Amino acid sequence: MILHRYFARRFAMMFGATFTVFLAFMALLDVVEQARRFGDTGAVFRDFLGLSLLNLPQSIYAILPLILILATIGLFLGLARSSEMVVTRAAGRSAMRALVAPVLVTLAIGVFGVTVMNPIVAATSKEYDARVGELTMDGGNVMSITQSGLWLRQGSDRGQTVIRATAANADGTELRDVTFITFSPDGGPIRRIEAARATLNAGAWTLENAKAWPLSETRNPEEWATTYPTLDVPSTLTADQIRDSFGTPSSIPVWELPAFIADLQQAGFSARRHQVWFQMELALPAFLVSMVLIGAGFTMRHQRGGRTGLMVLFAILVSFGLYFVRNFAQVLGENGQIPVLLAVWAPPLAAIGFSLGLLLHLEDG
Repeated sequence: MILHRYFARRFAMMFGATFTVFLAFMALLDVVEQARRFGDTGAVFRDFLGLSLLNLPQSIYAILPLILILATIGLFLGLARSSEMVVTRAAGRSAMRALVAPVLVTLAIGVFGVTVMNPIVAATSKEYDARVGELTMDGGNVMSITQSGLWLRQGSDRGQTVIRATAANADGTELRDVTFITFSPDGGPIRRIEAARATLNAGAWTLENAKAWPLSETRNPEEWATTYPTLDVPSTLTADQIRDSFGTPSSIPVWELPAFIADLQQAGFSARRHQVWFQMELALPAFLVSMVLIGAGFTMRHQRGGRTGLMVLFAILVSFGLYFVRNFAQVLGENGQIPVLLAVWAPPLAAIGFSLGLLLHLEDG
């Protein structure tokens, strides 16, 4: 247990040092990037710094596998340089047993990332998007999904219109059981329309079986209500705007994703993208473990064997290859080309099997 604690402490210290270096480096680069993007919006350095701090958790969370592979390489190169690994092997400890402590630390990091860092990233991402919307004056998202259905809003010089529907097609361009409430520029409601179906065409919603009520203080709405077989309501929305309003799955905490997926499916939208992301978050600890095992498989050897630089290069290339395969499988899963569970869990489990096979092949005691 003393040896396991020693290896665990060394690995945790190496991970902390690597994490700190990347955090400082990325913070500096992000401040410069925010200043470049929003320098012409009238923002000051304090705004750039705030945006950078909000964007930093998402950036560092995305490169967590890279930090772990570098920490693993640094750990075993250090143990090999000091001959501690040779002494450990001579004492009868196999390479597999020496990996127990780093793997357990990696699992703890992965669980911490999913349960703690993920909600932090989601919250900071939402706040970052909100502040960017304030700086660029783009108005933010136009869609919201709740248990009561989906809500859209559109605006023009004539005022704002709020749209509610109980269901929709996959891209939000066909709505069912829909209600339009139009507000004047001063904020008061002026018209309500209910329709069985609404279809978004170029520049207008086409409503079927619609009924419109004028919401004037001097009129009885039901007395002046009008029915239409079809009715066109001008719109500034496009299908791309509606799709983009879903936001990225990473902006939703992992604890809230199952309920959000259920709301999406109830509203008639495809939740496959969010399902893939949810499973990827659950598989993150296994993916991080695969990175550590790959790094150990190529660097857990004495430096007198030569080719240390080549082994480090192989470890980094294989880890980047695994990262590419994981992202490619994610795209296939989101597009429905392969099942969600296969797209998410196959890359890390295959990498763990490959690295364990490599370690057992090199094991000599």
